[in-house]
Amino acid sequence: MKAWTKPVTAACLLGLAACAQPPEPPQQIYDPYANTSAGALYQGDLAGGALGIEATAQYFRNTVGDTVLFPSGQTTLTAEARNVLARQAEWLNKYTNFNAVVQGHAEETGTREYNLALGARRASAVQEYLVAKGVSAGRIRTLSFGKERPVETCSDEACYAKNRRAVTVVTDSGAAS
Repeated sequence: MKAWTKPVTAACLLGLAACAQPPEPPQQIYDPYANTSAGALYQGDLAGGALGIEATAQYFRNTVGDTVLFPSGQTTLTAEARNVLARQAEWLNKYTNFNAVVQGHAEETGTREYNLALGARRASAVQEYLVAKGVSAGRIRTLSFGKERPVETCSDEACYAKNRRAVTVVTDSGAAS
């Protein structure tokens, strides 16, 4: 190796080292909730609950429960029905911008007139329970379908039991709660 190659190689390495970019400092991330012992700060009331999902007719139908069943030929509320209606009343009292229509239904046995009257008495029983739990009577209407809108169409007791029901249908009136 020639004597001049070592200084030239060293000079080239120093030149390359001088052209190298310095490493970038790590990116600063600002977290406004970091180091606060209370966690996230409350920023105000969101309409309809934490994310608004509870204030929907779908939540009422799927989570609260919109249907109660009755024994054959009866309009008395069972313990299970009262539990569902208590949840309905709580929800309706919380979300006052919703109105309800209680639809009374009956099984296919019996005359049309008898089943219309039975459906009306079932809807009225649900309405009276909701009003007794604090829901304004002006927000609840009743409607009887009798045996005209069965949820199941067949001729056995299991189907009859599903059709002996009252369904609470809620709609948003548009007024803020």
